Amino acid sequence: MKIAVVGLGYWGPNLVRNFLGINAVSGVIGCDKDPMRLEKIKVRFPEIETTLDYNAILKREDIEAVAVVTSVSSHYAIAKAALEAGKHCFIEKPMTATVAQAEDLINLAEKKGLKIMVDHTFIYTGAVKKMKEIIDQGRLGDIYYFDSVRVNLGLFQHDVNVIWDLAPHDISIMDFLLQKKPTSVSAVGSCHVGNGLEDIAYLTVNFDNNLIAHFHVNWIAPVKVRTTLIGGAKSMIVYDDMENSEKVKVYDKGIEVKTQEGVYETLVQYRTGDMYAPKLEQTEALTLEANHFIDCIQNDKSPLTDGISGLNVVRILEASEKSIKQNGKAVAV
Repeated sequence: MKIAVVGLGYWGPNLVRNFLGINAVSGVIGCDKDPMRLEKIKVRFPEIETTLDYNAILKREDIEAVAVVTSVSSHYAIAKAALEAGKHCFIEKPMTATVAQAEDLINLAEKKGLKIMVDHTFIYTGAVKKMKEIIDQGRLGDIYYFDSVRVNLGLFQHDVNVIWDLAPHDISIMDFLLQKKPTSVSAVGSCHVGNGLEDIAYLTVNFDNNLIAHFHVNWIAPVKVRTTLIGGAKSMIVYDDMENSEKVKVYDKGIEVKTQEGVYETLVQYRTGDMYAPKLEQTEALTLEANHFIDCIQNDKSPLTDGISGLNVVRILEASEKSIKQNGKAVAV
């Protein structure tokens, strides 16, 4: 099959490279409104076709799929046109700018019998897959919390705030690992550059049974931090994506609560055991993701990060935006 990559800025060329490496892909067509980007991609990958005209891509019967790697605000229109033209869609995160748009794309794809895959790249990393395995085996027990920090200096976006830019990574990881439906979202943030877009924010997601998730995102931090803590009744996980090795560490630590008669006699005992760092798969996540997308098309499989997973993330993002505008008021989801 042939696949078109629409949007050749920062992420698009990485997709071009990975799709070119798949035997089942006979050709890649690069599309962008900027002629300079087309020239650069042609120098880097001389074997690809390039075009400024997206409509020409939609009319070509030899192009079976379209990868949408543009600004969030344009995802819906580009993906909808592709689906209406009978083409499968690979959409960069976040899937769309609103819940209604995501739902519309999902319904259209189902009606047309087409695949939607959302580019939640971290789900395909060895680290996240290993954490999923550990959680599914019950080694953490009941999960109490999911707490993540994703901060760095820059890169400021011109169309979305820091939550829409950075939080989708960790929200998608949380959604994949916990498989729980949130009940409410609250968020606070502030803007320091005068453009009305929050550059630092704190997002809290509530679930039933006292499960809670917290996300700290920041464009103006002095250091780059990519850390997640997952606490369970039996053991806990520390996931540090900045580590070259031992990105995932599992700690046999926790608490044991013994309640005696009377509220003042509740006893909390601490348990401290060993720590171990499991071996992780090292294959590039985007390579696995690109291959998975093609496999889903060829063999009629449902993508691991399908439209529903994309919708779950957008639902939390949209709620966070409403909450920020109401100074952190909890918004039901």
